[in-house]
Amino acid sequence: MNDVADHRDSPVADLAKRPDEVASMFDGVAKRYDLTNTVLSFAQDRRWRAATRRALGLRRGEVALDLAAGTAVSTVELAKSGAQVIAADFSLGMLKAGADRDVPKVAADALALPFADESFDAATISFGLRNVNDVGLALRELRRVLRPGGRLVICEFSTPTWRPFRTVYLEYLMRALPEVATRVSSNPDAYVYLAESIREWPDQPRLAALIREAGFRGVHWHNLTGGIAALHSAVK
Repeated sequence: MNDVADHRDSPVADLAKRPDEVASMFDGVAKRYDLTNTVLSFAQDRRWRAATRRALGLRRGEVALDLAAGTAVSTVELAKSGAQVIAADFSLGMLKAGADRDVPKVAADALALPFADESFDAATISFGLRNVNDVGLALRELRRVLRPGGRLVICEFSTPTWRPFRTVYLEYLMRALPEVATRVSSNPDAYVYLAESIREWPDQPRLAALIREAGFRGVHWHNLTGGIAALHSAVK
């Protein structure tokens, strides 16, 4: 059966972000997730992963958590540092799609991480915080599993800083992105949710405020690709 037929009954989440619906949706897009991301981001996803690795500053001998790791392509990038990096995601379909990537993988809910307090030297979540239905709780869980002085880096879609570009970007999100996804994704309807969730996501200062409210210090951010994405960094 071809992909066009396959996606007709595929699950799609909405902005209520019920965990079971979000997990099922990502199970449905897992087959072509990496390819779709590269196409839709015009290959910027690769640069964003490298920027996340540099921002996290991992060192050999450290242990790091890559939350919402999906198919673990981001985990492989982080592991180039020489640190031990664990991929965690609540979509079993995504973890299965990345089964050939030789990194540790754990099924995990961002709202109730299956790790002891102070387990990690560093943690990151890339393009996943936007998909949880309690951002504050997810941030507090990340803080809980970090050791004192542990580093957090969040890579997430954000708000372009130049107004004319922002207008063009939002037009792309709501119109072109779902159309392009129809040609490459195994569940293109899921990318309607993607566009909507990006549009509703807090801008850079508001996300920084949420991170501070969760108990982190030294919060700052760095824009990527004109603010299409941003790296927020903080310390426990």
